[in-house]
Amino acid sequence: MKKLTALEIEQHLKDLDGWEYNNGALETTFEFKNFKDTFSVMTRIAFECEIQNHHPDWSNVYNTLSIRLNTHDANGVTLKDITLAKTIEDIILSE
Repeated sequence: MKKLTALEIEQHLKDLDGWEYNNGALETTFEFKNFKDTFSVMTRIAFECEIQNHHPDWSNVYNTLSIRLNTHDANGVTLKDITLAKTIEDIILSE
């Protein structure tokens, strides 16, 4: 998978709400009503990650979910990260 340029990443970010490009990765944070809702969404995202065979660096503190995406094999952001970010947004929006 080809690493995207900063310009390509910025173009893709126009279609992603709340995501930023920081230190070689796409990053975002979501806040939910409570821990149960947060964990429920994380579980749904985890199943999609398995399907796409692409896994985020993420952390959860109570009702907050922070996600960082990059493709380790490419040492940067690729279309795999853009695709997963869009999938995550779709899951969040369906809640």
